[in-house]
Amino acid sequence: MSTGLKEMPREKLNRMGAAALSDLELLQAVIGSGGKGNDFRQIAKNLNNAIQKAGAENMTIEDVQAVKGIGQAKATVVFAALEYWRRRFVKQTAPLIDSPEKVAEQLKFICNKKQEYFVMLSLDGARRLINCHTISIGTLMSSLVHPREVFAPAIEDHAASIIIGHNHPSGLLEASEQDKDVTKRIRLAGEILGIKLDDHIIVAGDEFISAY
Repeated sequence: MSTGLKEMPREKLNRMGAAALSDLELLQAVIGSGGKGNDFRQIAKNLNNAIQKAGAENMTIEDVQAVKGIGQAKATVVFAALEYWRRRFVKQTAPLIDSPEKVAEQLKFICNKKQEYFVMLSLDGARRLINCHTISIGTLMSSLVHPREVFAPAIEDHAASIIIGHNHPSGLLEASEQDKDVTKRIRLAGEILGIKLDDHIIVAGDEFISAY
């Protein structure tokens, strides 16, 4: 028997299942209640518009927090749900970088270069590759690297962690004192910025070692 009142999204979901809800009603169910003078239905519309504009795969927590009517606590819940969906249910095309071997695979393009290339792999929280950046191209023997050049693109990528790598054109697969110093400076800078350095891989031909 109808009471004349429109059923709330969460009640409708419990009674009829998620398939019975529209996309907007699903967002309403996530939001749950309004606040700051905004009805939860309007907040859901605002959020839906923001997602359509940016694309669910590109939404950042800052984008969610910018939606009118969504506070920090609710933004955290919404963004966590988005991120879980992206990790678990969206077909992943970006490779998972979870071993030195997979890092070396990404560094194949510099293995036989005649100059020293220094590159940075930016990774998301699931350790999937976001981007590969060539930070510097040096002389035959050395390459000058500064943390700001390494972390500027990492910050732009919203990276959770990074991996750095370079080649040894000489073919000698041994970490020099300069290599170790670069690793230390990048690691310490990452600790300050909240972007962890996961590894530093040196490649020469078909072989590689870690300088971390």
